[in-house]
Amino acid sequence: MDPNSAAQCSLLSEKRCVPCEGGVEKLQENQIQELLKKIDGWSVEQDKLRKTFQFKNFIQAIGFINQAAIAAEVEGHHPDFCVHYNKVDFIIWTHAIGGLSENDFILAAKLDALLP
Repeated sequence: MDPNSAAQCSLLSEKRCVPCEGGVEKLQENQIQELLKKIDGWSVEQDKLRKTFQFKNFIQAIGFINQAAIAAEVEGHHPDFCVHYNKVDFIIWTHAIGGLSENDFILAAKLDALLP
């Protein structure tokens, strides 16, 4: 990640998720593309953010999941994830609107910030 992206990511990771009960529009493609520039290694598939994190072993992967669970709970925004030994697949989207909101990108940045 270049230094400018790292700075943008840290700004996004400092934001807080805003409760979403629906009634707001999901992000438009141009907004998604701008926000994707601020997070490293995430992709968009079917209106959802996706990323696979890889660790040295299972224990490190589970340790990351535990940290991610706390971060998600603090934000009130909960990702889907699946552990495959030393890999963790994350899927983030705003269920209430059936697509992506800024909250998804904030949580993605917060998950990235958990890495050493």
